[in-house]
Amino acid sequence: MACDPDTDMSTLWLIAREHPHLRKWLIANPKADAALLEYVSQAGGPGVRDAFDILFGEATSGETTG
Repeated sequence: MACDPDTDMSTLWLIAREHPHLRKWLIANPKADAALLEYVSQAGGPGVRDAFDILFGEATSGETTG
């Protein structure tokens, strides 16, 4: 449900506010708007940082840069 693009925004917000263990899945939902993603980023939760890293292509691959 958290990843389903057919899920309405009010349900996505309910998940974001009340189910921290599902927040990482909201990040994968193409319907998630900037406000929802910002909320999830600020609220955090299990796996949220990793999900954002994957979304933005910053997952570590064992290579060092710099």
